[in-house]
Amino acid sequence: MSNTYQNTCLVGIDIGGTFTDIILLQNEGITVTKVPSTPLDPSQAVINGLKELNITSGEFVHGTTIATNALLEKTGALTALITTKGFEDVLEIGRQSRPDLYDFNVQKPEPLANQNMRYGLTERTDSNGIIIEDLDNDLLEQIISQIKDSAAESVAVSLLFSFLNPAHEQLILEKLKSQIPLIYASISSEIVPEFREYERTSTVVINSYVGPKVSQYMDNLTSKVEHPIRVMQSSGGSITSQLASKEPVRTILSGPAGGVVGAYRTAKQAGIDQIISIDMGGTSTDVSICPNRIQETTQANISGYPISIPMIEIHTVGAGGGSIAAINAGGSLSVGPSSAGSDPGPACYGLGNDITVTDANLILGRIQPDFFLGGTIQLDVEKARDSITRLATEINSSETDAALGIIKVVNANMERAIRSISLERGHDPRDFALLPFGGAGALHACELSNEIGISTVFIPPYPGVLSALGVAIADISKDYSRTVMITPGHQMLEQLETEYNGMESNARSDFKSESLNTANLIFNRYIDIRYVGQSYELLIPFPASNIKDSEELQSLITTDFETAHQQRFGYCDTSQNIEVVNVRLKAVLPSTTQIPEANSPKASIDSKPIDKRPIYFQTTSLMTPVYNRQNIQVNQKIKGPALITQFDTSIPVFPGWVAQKDQLNNLILKSI
Repeated sequence: MSNTYQNTCLVGIDIGGTFTDIILLQNEGITVTKVPSTPLDPSQAVINGLKELNITSGEFVHGTTIATNALLEKTGALTALITTKGFEDVLEIGRQSRPDLYDFNVQKPEPLANQNMRYGLTERTDSNGIIIEDLDNDLLEQIISQIKDSAAESVAVSLLFSFLNPAHEQLILEKLKSQIPLIYASISSEIVPEFREYERTSTVVINSYVGPKVSQYMDNLTSKVEHPIRVMQSSGGSITSQLASKEPVRTILSGPAGGVVGAYRTAKQAGIDQIISIDMGGTSTDVSICPNRIQETTQANISGYPISIPMIEIHTVGAGGGSIAAINAGGSLSVGPSSAGSDPGPACYGLGNDITVTDANLILGRIQPDFFLGGTIQLDVEKARDSITRLATEINSSETDAALGIIKVVNANMERAIRSISLERGHDPRDFALLPFGGAGALHACELSNEIGISTVFIPPYPGVLSALGVAIADISKDYSRTVMITPGHQMLEQLETEYNGMESNARSDFKSESLNTANLIFNRYIDIRYVGQSYELLIPFPASNIKDSEELQSLITTDFETAHQQRFGYCDTSQNIEVVNVRLKAVLPSTTQIPEANSPKASIDSKPIDKRPIYFQTTSLMTPVYNRQNIQVNQKIKGPALITQFDTSIPVFPGWVAQKDQLNNLILKSI
């Protein structure tokens, strides 16, 4: 095993809606803690956790939800948009696609730059990148003056065809910085230099909308920690805190991306290549599928806003441990998306009265109060029971049935999410292992697997803090892209090589500017391809090197594209011509950090239960043995019903399942 961090302290930080997780990797060992999140000042929870682990120095990597929350809660900056005259309303017009085809009252999300804050500027670059109308400097001066008087906190700039020629955007940025030096500003040619005016404009507006809040948070955190901090980006690699402040849109799925990296790396280490990960935290569940690789997308949509930057493909639903259960207007039981968060939290935390998924699991016995977070937090069982009883009275059912109903509804929400990223994408979920993590993921694993037909559940040693682990061990990476619009021809190979060589040169310069050693830098090439005339394209890896000519390249990428198209859409058309739309490059400095093996007893005698307690797996309770995970022997088989407890989660082993610990201290649950 590698000793790459033997003399250093590597710290992974993940801020969730209820808890902030911190994991320390040092001297081939792991130490973890969970502290309550502090929504008013998220950095305070980080400081509290670092003090608890007595961490004063080291390498810090951070998964942040600041940008995510600012976008979802609409608490970002007052943002102005400067665009080419005549295109001021592109954010309002959007696309013709409807989220619900038969809903005549669909409410589109409000543009993040309102109508009064959108400014049209006379200038024009054509579709070849040639400036055919110079920028109107007098009008630009007027616009900047109006922005200054409007109390705008940030500015986004997105001009027509600026991805081919950024000269006008760069000039606007220079004037903004000189005349309003304190305003936050970003230009589309730096954030996402690609075609599609609406998506590009939306992305840069989001960047400016969340930018001031992220920048302020990063400054606040770095001043308290007083050590360099890297930040997890949505694509699964880390960047500097300075770049995260400049391009915060890249951190929209920062924490969830860390979870997928941690899940994939942990499963890979154990020899499991295909996983469906479910990260169930306090406010939501993030679902991702990894068919022998971590899947990325460049066409994400968060809360109704398109974002065109590379990110791990993750489907999020409002189903977390803190999700609130209530009777809706139709008289049915609903769970989420509203969450009790960490303040006041679930009823069992003693501060609030909201009925949550955590309260239901506690009443059913699947969470035992004296084992919750190692007994560091005392749960109020009676308050949770009183809350569930109120709900049971309202729906005319027993307390147990009400709690089971809450679990059934939240499981149905997660089940739909799993089907959407598997069956709807051409993958059979039965071919995958389910990897639940987050504080609440393992609580629902057996039931979800039964519903979907999955026969294997893989639970790593530290499921409750896996996102923090993934953040800590992630590669350092940067993504580059360019729109090329190349149809197959005798010069295609040379054209693409020229584009890739240019991006690789930029990547080396960027990594050197961060004082990083580029000797081990890896370049992963990708291309976006579509049939000529199609509206959207598919991302496929660029074929390996040593390609003889453009004809061979065309044959290889056509085959790969048709295979991907067949899997994604169920058909392909070999008679149609293809078109290379974008070239993409992921520059990666691989992490050499290995996941250390957790200590696990290897005695010849199986460990015994530490207790037996009544637990509801269905409507009738069963006297169930309770095990401490740390004491379970390697290869010891624990047949359900059973409850396995550990510091950061609880694992109910349902009847019909058997759990076994492997050599790496992972738990493998099998349906029998």
